[in-house]
Amino acid sequence: MNLFQKKIDPRCAYCTHGRPLEEGQVACSKKGVMSADSHCRAFRYDPLKRVPPRPAALVGTNLKDEDFQL
Repeated sequence: MNLFQKKIDPRCAYCTHGRPLEEGQVACSKKGVMSADSHCRAFRYDPLKRVPPRPAALVGTNLKDEDFQL
């Protein structure tokens, strides 16, 4: 299971140059105040800032013990 994707779309929200301000805004040391969804040529990925999407919910949560017996 891969925790990090190989190809990640660049966003200011998880760039090393950006610091979060308000919801949806980032203070960039290179470009100033930017939208969290935008990016520039100075983008450098910081994996610790990225929040991965939630895993998919298990379909069929109404399973019984009989479902697991052979």
